[in-house]
Amino acid sequence: MIIAAILAIMVTMALAVTRALLGETVYDRILAVNVFGTKTVLLIAALAFLTGRPDVLDIALAYALINFIGVIAVLRYFEYGGPEND
Repeated sequence: MIIAAILAIMVTMALAVTRALLGETVYDRILAVNVFGTKTVLLIAALAFLTGRPDVLDIALAYALINFIGVIAVLRYFEYGGPEND
């Protein structure tokens, strides 16, 4: 069952990469990158459960925080000082 969940997560990650590459607007691409980062956290958690190593969950939590801060930073950059203002 966990293998099926890991495969489903990887499929959604592939779809997110496709959306990031083919997104029409910057916000579509940023949303796709955020989805990819969230799925990466889920993948790390599922792999930690599969391998029986719960200590890896700390890495997943740190990655989630970095993903959140990164998305907020990129959104603020494009809202207040994007490439049009340079």
